[in-house]
Amino acid sequence: MTAPVVAVVGGGQLARMMAPAATALGLHLRVLVESPTSSAAQVVVDAPVGAASDEAAIVRLAEGADALTFEHEHVPNALLDRLEASGVAVRPDAAALVHAQDKIVMRTRLAELGIPVPAWASLPSDADLEVFLADHDGVAVVKTARGGYDGKGVRVVRAAADVADWFAAVADSTGVPLLAEEKVPFTRELAVLVARRPSGEMRTWPVVESVQRDGVCSEVVAPAPYLDPATQSEAVDVALRIAAGLGVVGVLAVELFEVSDDAGGPPRVLVNELAMRPHNSGHWTIDGAVTSQFEQHLRAVLDLPLGDTSARAPWTVMANVLGSSLADPTEALADVALLDAGAKVHLYGKEVRAGRKLGHVNVSGEDLDDVRRRAVAAAALLRGDASA
Repeated sequence: MTAPVVAVVGGGQLARMMAPAATALGLHLRVLVESPTSSAAQVVVDAPVGAASDEAAIVRLAEGADALTFEHEHVPNALLDRLEASGVAVRPDAAALVHAQDKIVMRTRLAELGIPVPAWASLPSDADLEVFLADHDGVAVVKTARGGYDGKGVRVVRAAADVADWFAAVADSTGVPLLAEEKVPFTRELAVLVARRPSGEMRTWPVVESVQRDGVCSEVVAPAPYLDPATQSEAVDVALRIAAGLGVVGVLAVELFEVSDDAGGPPRVLVNELAMRPHNSGHWTIDGAVTSQFEQHLRAVLDLPLGDTSARAPWTVMANVLGSSLADPTEALADVALLDAGAKVHLYGKEVRAGRKLGHVNVSGEDLDDVRRRAVAAAALLRGDASA
C-alpha cells in the first residue's frame, strides 16, 4: 500500500503543523527545509534541505509526489510554470499563486472581479506618489509589491521622501515595484479562510477578528464578536468569489478591513491581503474547529472531499507568542499547565528572537472575556511574563 505524497516548499511552522494532520490521514509529507534545524525539519522525517529558488531541489522534492504545495509564496513563478508543464500537480498553480506574490497583480485582478479593495495606484516614480497623496488628504500606505510580510515592506507616508530609499532601489534594479493605497479608516481587521479543491468544492470557516500589534497578528477571536450578519455574509461571499475567480486550490486566507458605512448601513469590507496557504488567522482551527486548516489544506491539494468547518465551541481565542525573555518557551510549559489545564500550547521549535513568532495558544469556551483572558495569560507565561 502506497500512501499519497504531498510535497511542501518551505520548512517553517506552517509545514510543521501540517505534519500531525498528514499523520492522521496516513499521508506521506515531504518538506523542503531551509536548514536541518528548521521548524518543520524537527518533526518531519522526509525533509531534504534546499532553497525555494533552487530548481533542482524542487524538482527532486516533487518527484513522485501527488501534489506540490507551499507554506510561503516566495517561489519563482517561472519555475512553477516549468514544473506544471512537466506534469507536476502544483497546488495552487502558478497562475493563482502570483496573486499572493505580487500585490499589483492582485489588486488589478480583484478590481476586474468587482471585489471591494482600497483605492490604490502603482508607483512608477515619486511624482506618482505625490499625485496620489494630493488626492488622498496627504497620507498613503506605500507597499512593496513583492516580498513584504508581518509589517515589513509597508510604510505610512506623507511625502515621497519617506520612501526615497525604496524608489532609489527600484531605479537601480535592486528593489521591487511599489504601490500606494489609501489609509483606510477601518474599525477592525477581519479574516476569512476558504478551502477549495480542484473539483470546485469550497468551504469556509467562521469569520474571525484579527488583532494586530506593530504590524504583526497578536490575537485571533473566532468567531468575530458583534459581527453584523450582513457584513458576515459579504465577507464570506468575497472570499468565495476570490477563491473561485483566481482558481485557488488549497487554503486561501482573505484579510479584510471592516469599514463603517457612511450611509448608516451595516459595516462593509475591503480586501487588504491574500495568502494562498494555511495562515496565522486560522491557527485557532487546530483546536477550535472540526477540521483544522492544515488537514483541510492537505485534503484540498489532493482533491479529497473537504471536512466540516464548524466551530467546536462558542468561542476560541488564539494568542501568539511573540518573542520571549526565556531561553526556550518550553521552560514555561509546567506553569501554563498549572495555570490553565484547558490551554492548548503549540510551539514551533524556533530560536528565540525579539518579536519572533515562537508559537501560539488556543483556548475555547463559553464566555468570550474568560476565554480571551486565559489565552493571553498563557501566552504571556511562554513569553516569560509571569505578571500578565
